Amino acid sequence: MAVMVVPNAVVNQRGSERLRLGHPWIYRSDVVKVHGDAGSIVRVSDERGRFLGSAFYSDRSQISLRFVCRDDVPIDREFFTERLRAAARYREQVVSDTDCYRLCYGESDQIPALIVDRYGDYLSIQTLSQTADRQKPLLVEILQDLFAPKGIIERNDPRVRLLEGLEQKVSVLAGTVPEKIIARENGIRFRYDLFHGQKTGSFLDQRDNHRVARQFASGEVLDCFCFGGGFSLTVASAATHVEGVDMSAAAMATARENQALNGLPQVEFREANVFDLLKKYDEIDRQFDMVLLDPPAFAKNRDSLPAAIRGYKEINLRAIKILKAGGYLVTCSCSHHLPEASFLQLIAEAATDAKRTISIVERRTQAMDHPILLTMPETHYLKCMILRVL
Repeated sequence: MAVMVVPNAVVNQRGSERLRLGHPWIYRSDVVKVHGDAGSIVRVSDERGRFLGSAFYSDRSQISLRFVCRDDVPIDREFFTERLRAAARYREQVVSDTDCYRLCYGESDQIPALIVDRYGDYLSIQTLSQTADRQKPLLVEILQDLFAPKGIIERNDPRVRLLEGLEQKVSVLAGTVPEKIIARENGIRFRYDLFHGQKTGSFLDQRDNHRVARQFASGEVLDCFCFGGGFSLTVASAATHVEGVDMSAAAMATARENQALNGLPQVEFREANVFDLLKKYDEIDRQFDMVLLDPPAFAKNRDSLPAAIRGYKEINLRAIKILKAGGYLVTCSCSHHLPEASFLQLIAEAATDAKRTISIVERRTQAMDHPILLTMPETHYLKCMILRVL
């Protein structure tokens, strides 16, 4: 009789120590041997045979093992169901006045490489490793049972899937998904394109920061890199006039559609290069009560960090110079490679060059539905600083 071999892996001391310190990834160089197919769930032990946990296995990525559980329990339908239930319970605590939010954030919700975002009655998912992709049919069934969405779409077009040997694709996995849907964020209505929009449809990680910015908004507001109008439309009720700026014609069209959905005549969107516009407003001494800076990631890798720092410093310098005394700067960076301390340092240097004194009102991160694992720095990428010019 053939003996059934349970998929398993052995890691070296360095891999064991990494896991002991709380990081759930083991790199290929620290894996001694593996008995299992690509995308299988393997039992992991150290070289002395001690059980360490169960992990998602990839035979292509440098991240060879992604730990899913440290306990010796079956990783089955019941396991994934309870993990998704726990993720949903947490969102019930931290999400309000909103029906678009992140329901599952991969390792932060202990289902590695799985992203699930909710947009009203629809779910948009990403399976970003071989194992997550292999488990996709089961995960879709569980999501249908737990949340009864009208449709589930996979936005599996990120380039990171290529590192796993997976194809990039976008397709409807269950039910039907319309070309565009309307959902609420902080009480504001937005139109989302789940087939072509950014990430799974939009940037949901700034939602809490949009709401907090409204608390400090007043008078004249300039929203730079405004994209679909998330900051502009959310702060509009507290301002007399909001100018949203982005160089993307498509983003401006979307922002104006969202403005029309909410009937906010005090908001004006214009297509322009933010660097050029900030320079112009500085030269003509145009002043604002609030400036919002939410640029795309300037530093996509470590090699681009020096140029990114120069870019961040320039826009923050210009913004600080055009703020009235008592005005607020809301400035963000979504570059994982730019640490918070470095971000604060370049802002301080910008303020010094502008000959202005600024104070920190609040240091923020991504929305609470994107939880940060304390022992996994990769889960913390968004920095959002609210500063006051004295």
